[in-house]
Amino acid sequence: MIGISPRQLEVFAAVATHGSVRVAAEQLHLTQPAASMALAELERRLDVVLFDRAQRRLHLNARGRALLPLAREVLLRLQEIEGHGNAAAAPTLSGELRIGTSNTVGNYRIGELLGGFVAAHPQVAVRLTVGNTTAVLAQLRDYALDAACVEGTVADATLEALPWREDTLVVCARPDHALTRRKRLRMADFAGARWILREPGSATRVLAERALAQLPAGETVLELDQTEAIKQAVVAGLGIACLPEVAVRDAVAAGRLVMLATPFLELRRTLQLVVGRGRYRGALLNAFLAAARAAPTLPHAAAVKRRRRSVTA
Repeated sequence: MIGISPRQLEVFAAVATHGSVRVAAEQLHLTQPAASMALAELERRLDVVLFDRAQRRLHLNARGRALLPLAREVLLRLQEIEGHGNAAAAPTLSGELRIGTSNTVGNYRIGELLGGFVAAHPQVAVRLTVGNTTAVLAQLRDYALDAACVEGTVADATLEALPWREDTLVVCARPDHALTRRKRLRMADFAGARWILREPGSATRVLAERALAQLPAGETVLELDQTEAIKQAVVAGLGIACLPEVAVRDAVAAGRLVMLATPFLELRRTLQLVVGRGRYRGALLNAFLAAARAAPTLPHAAAVKRRRRSVTA
């Protein structure tokens, strides 16, 4: 036997996630010297250095990146074995599940994504990371996440995307904006429009830019990294925006925003569950994927149609 212990692998995986022995020790309820010793012993037994040390942080090197998925798989399998410890009872799911989401999903559809799973498996600790699609997928590639839920195309051979929900963007404006007074909007009406956009790297930005490319030239007056900030900027009269319908429905219901009818723009997209292609999927991850795909979709299409009709009446 090579003599590598589960504790050493736990410390290694935690340090890889947090970039710090101190934080890893806190997460694992160890003293910092004990965590440092476990990591040093793992490197000694393997006769390799797994991290580059720079500016008080530890960064996985090539050897560490190659070992991390194997270590995570071993730890997952050990968790499943522990779940079978009581032969008289059905295995109970426990452990930690690290999920990353885009801003749209994390801020507006988190109940659909996690509600059923959390209710069914109260002993599982879910760690949620919310960011733009590019950043979240980067973390998934680096094994910092177990799964992700994002919008847009996932063009990466190392990742596997599973369709989850259909989503729609809408062009929104303040109720007193000149565009809201037109009976039937045409593309030409958007000439010179002042747009407020999400930041580069956001899937919402990508789809919005595709739509804007079909319209006459306008002006980008602001780029913001939060949908809520964009909503407030539109309410303040700083411009118009292209945002997820699910994100603006509350402001529309309150009369602070109006959805503009733009049937000439293709603003639909697919939200996707994403996992590492070929990576081991333990019982925990499989249970999450099954629960997320089985969860009922929040109804909103009819409401969108009614609200749009009121703009064009």
